[in-house]
Amino acid sequence: MLRDGGPPPHPRDYISRHTTDFRKTHRKFRRHPGSGLRGRPAGCLGGPELGGARVADPGPDPAAAMGKRQHQKDKMYITCAEYTHFYGGKKPDLPQANFRRLPFDHCRNIVPWIKKYGTHPSSGEKLDAKSLIKLNFTKNNEGKYHCPVLFTVFTNNSHIVAIKSTGNVYAYEAVEQLNIKTKNFKDLLTDEPFSRQDILTLQDPTNLDKFNVANFYHVKNNLRVLDPDEEKARQDPAYYLKNTNAETRETLQELYKDFKGDEILAATMRAPEKKKVDKLNAAHYSTGKVSASFTSTAMVPETTHEAAAIDDDIVRYRFVKKKGYVRLHTSKGDLNLELHCDMTPRTCENFIKLCRKNYYNGTIFHRSIRNFVIQGGDPTGTGTGGESYWGKPFRDEFRPNLSHTGRGILSMANSGPNCNKSQFFITFRSCAYLDKKHTVFGRVVGGFDTLTALENVESDPKTDRPKEEIRIESATVFVDPYEEADAQVAQEREKTRLEEEAPKVKAGSAPSKSESSGPRAYRQGVGKYISPEVTKRAAEEEPSTSAAIAVKKKPSRGFGDFSSW
Repeated sequence: MLRDGGPPPHPRDYISRHTTDFRKTHRKFRRHPGSGLRGRPAGCLGGPELGGARVADPGPDPAAAMGKRQHQKDKMYITCAEYTHFYGGKKPDLPQANFRRLPFDHCRNIVPWIKKYGTHPSSGEKLDAKSLIKLNFTKNNEGKYHCPVLFTVFTNNSHIVAIKSTGNVYAYEAVEQLNIKTKNFKDLLTDEPFSRQDILTLQDPTNLDKFNVANFYHVKNNLRVLDPDEEKARQDPAYYLKNTNAETRETLQELYKDFKGDEILAATMRAPEKKKVDKLNAAHYSTGKVSASFTSTAMVPETTHEAAAIDDDIVRYRFVKKKGYVRLHTSKGDLNLELHCDMTPRTCENFIKLCRKNYYNGTIFHRSIRNFVIQGGDPTGTGTGGESYWGKPFRDEFRPNLSHTGRGILSMANSGPNCNKSQFFITFRSCAYLDKKHTVFGRVVGGFDTLTALENVESDPKTDRPKEEIRIESATVFVDPYEEADAQVAQEREKTRLEEEAPKVKAGSAPSKSESSGPRAYRQGVGKYISPEVTKRAAEEEPSTSAAIAVKKKPSRGFGDFSSW
């Protein structure tokens, strides 16, 4: 048979055990004399020649003893049920989706619960405050709960118990070694006696089902107790402000007066205003709100398709067809720059707007490398500052026909893709490997002597900072294509507006014209538009028409003489 508490026996143990039993049984039957049948024990019914009538215990059945049916249920393998229940097999896991661990310091808010409901929060049974036990936790120098005997810090994997009579909390290892095994049931701190039933388990990592919050009564029934302080704090925002000075109180009063939280919340919940779509900014695709509202219950239903609105900047950039021209006045001379506004409109607009804003006035070229580039545009002069005209980085504008080829190429400096701000650089020679990494948006068309003078200024080899300060004194914008583009956009919008209003004006003036040329009414009722003169004239001509009708011949129905053929 299988042995308890150990591994399953090897199959050969079954065979040897069964063979030994068979041999013992066989020898037993051979040793019984006085029987007419060999192998039958004495005391059984004899044959007919003996005439025996004495009945005795027949003994074990030889067929059963010899293994015919005795071992028919023995298997040379272990079933799944045996492996699971008797040999430490894998147990079914707890549903992890609904498992929520209960912390070991979980009894902090039990008193308000009992006052309100009077039941056990985990089981729903009746419970009163007298049945509660005050637990005495011990903290270390770091403020963490630990065992006062072993000084082990309590974690989610610690086996924690408490003594019911004293309320002291220990690690289970301490109670097991010092109380249970030694059968010395006295508190380890106070030496107060207790019984085995007084050991309460606060956390057992081997029995997590007991501490699954998802199965608790108050969680299943959605019962909750609010702290009185929380209720008061909800009603009065200044509840926790116990001691405040006069200045703080005045500030809070002004804040409450100017508080517009509800208005802001209402603004966020309000549906976004529809952007006006006209001939210029109408896209060739729709907004997609019809299909989205059809499949979504959170959107307001839409039944008509509307064209999506293109950004105003994209509309403006369609009308930018010219180059821009800017002059930088530096401490070494002037640099005349041509900007590719027609190919990189956003980058050029950023540069022109910053120049008009006097953003570059007084800034320095903080980096200069001979036979490479000179870089500037940072108001802080460190190479890490600067902001774009819109206050946030904007995307790159790479064009295949714009390359860092030649001397005097104007390009944007950045800290990565789509991180353009205000810094720029001018090349001293071709740097084609910078293509598709930095946006080329212009070139130097005048002042190459100044560019040479800038290149000849010595720089610190470690920091590449010019030893002599090179400053941008001011910037002058000669040609700004964006002003002309804005004027053209406004003109086109006005033209479109007039075209849309023209049919309305015609439709409004049409009714007055029809009223003036409408039919004249001569009387009331049926026939009010018929003139009396027409009626009188028709009455005079009536006899002649009747005579004409009388003279009219009846058409013949015969074939005739076919003379008309």
